[in-house]
Amino acid sequence: MDSEIAVDCSPLLKIYKSGRIERLMGETTVPASLTPQNGVVSKDVVYSPDDNLSVRMYLPVKAAETGEKFPLLVYFHGGGFIIETAFSPTYHTFLTAAVSASDCVAVSVDYRRAPEHPIPISFDDSWTCLKWVFTHIAGSGSESWLNKHVDFSKLFLAGDSAGATIAHHMAMRAAREKVSPELSDSGISGIILVHPYFWSKTPIDDKETKDETLRSKIEAFWMMATPNNKDGVDDPLINVVQSESVDISGLGCGKALVMVAEKDALARQGWRYAAKLKKSEWKGKVELVESEGEDHVFHLMRPDCEKALEAMKIFAGFLKGEM
Repeated sequence: MDSEIAVDCSPLLKIYKSGRIERLMGETTVPASLTPQNGVVSKDVVYSPDDNLSVRMYLPVKAAETGEKFPLLVYFHGGGFIIETAFSPTYHTFLTAAVSASDCVAVSVDYRRAPEHPIPISFDDSWTCLKWVFTHIAGSGSESWLNKHVDFSKLFLAGDSAGATIAHHMAMRAAREKVSPELSDSGISGIILVHPYFWSKTPIDDKETKDETLRSKIEAFWMMATPNNKDGVDDPLINVVQSESVDISGLGCGKALVMVAEKDALARQGWRYAAKLKKSEWKGKVELVESEGEDHVFHLMRPDCEKALEAMKIFAGFLKGEM
């Protein structure tokens, strides 16, 4: 039975009838390094000893040299809640480049993945990590890089695909619940949602794909991550945009950048998310940027292509306050 396939989502993963998960990508890892790469050093730090969960931290070399405090980027990786880690070559490359371009400190969050750990565990782990980050706001936390080198008045959340979904919900939760007793508000300056994984049972507008095969695949990935979910893709964790019952006006930050790719099946959700924010009673500023002719997370697959470099410039500009 262990060789009999129940679900084949090649080239991403296979699920066998025995329950075994074979991830076909996103499993390779690279070590952190205190040897500078592009002017950036990195290290791994445990944030949840009980669940053996860590973050990968990134620091500009000049931070140690100048003593200057930098904005903080808390980043949630993508992969449909099922594949990839914070320690993969893909995300190590991206975060190193982002920190170098942005002059920020970054915390790249690793969380437990579905289907072994079904949703909402990934969201709960991310919240645990965000609370851990904020234990350093007074400069007396367990991690010296956060104590010494972070300006907590400039804290940003970001993520791609499923990680963007997590970033949105963390900003919503931070507005409802105090992430730290030291705060009078959410503590979050802004969010960047890169190719966010929002979805709904029916197309969100006339421009969204009506290809039933493609829609079924996108929905099936969500159901793998939350197998006992009776609401399917109408769950408010993923149907953030179309559902009238989901109010996003309480988003806990002052500005948002939504990045979409023209050929991405999820692009219309990003467009409509930005529009929903603008129409809501949220008092912040939202900007949407589209990469023409590109598909989902192209910037991670081809980080040196022209459009990826353009996207990085926009990403970094947002963190630098240029928006």
